[in-house]
Amino acid sequence: MIRYVAYFRVSTARQGQSGLGLEAQQAAVRNFVDTEASIVAEYVEIESGRKNARPQLQAAITQAKQENAVLLVAKLDRLARNVAFLATLMESHVRFKAVDLPAADEFTLHILAAVAQKEATAISTRTRDALAAKKARGFQLGTPANLTADAREKALTSLQLNAQTNLNNRQAAQLAVLLRATGVTLREIAARLNESGYRTRRGKAFHPMGVRRLLPSVAPSAVND
Repeated sequence: MIRYVAYFRVSTARQGQSGLGLEAQQAAVRNFVDTEASIVAEYVEIESGRKNARPQLQAAITQAKQENAVLLVAKLDRLARNVAFLATLMESHVRFKAVDLPAADEFTLHILAAVAQKEATAISTRTRDALAAKKARGFQLGTPANLTADAREKALTSLQLNAQTNLNNRQAAQLAVLLRATGVTLREIAARLNESGYRTRRGKAFHPMGVRRLLPSVAPSAVND
């Protein structure tokens, strides 16, 4: 019998208390686990994207090793945007499974970690360059209006949303390549990406033609496969 240690992550205490997000993850995990498997423990992490501490993840990994169990997460596409999560998971060498991407393996993690790290570095560089250019044009940086708590929170939220959108596009392309390499059809890849919450640059659902654009080597005749 396969034994699982489930790990769930929500962004705020309010989500954890209300069940928003958490209940959906728990339902996905429990629907995934069949009668020939069991969940031996569940861990819930309440943390924001700005923090790297993952005590519940560490606890889940430790128990998974002790129980010779598989670490199970509901949505790898969300967690894969966080470099700290990916690094911790790779260094642990624990077996893992993601409900939304059940075929994901260590190779997939390496690709996602590399994309996340590159995007984080690129965002930092672009922000520094933009501020330097603005200052060179005579703009005053750090004005009192821009230093209010509300302004800082809005700016941070905007940066995080932009980062997630850019990273989402890159991850969709990388996962499409991986799935195609295993023989999955364009139509099936589109369905997988849509089920995992990925969207095109215009916010639309993926179709085979959209997947083909992610795979430039795919022949036109293969669009309807």
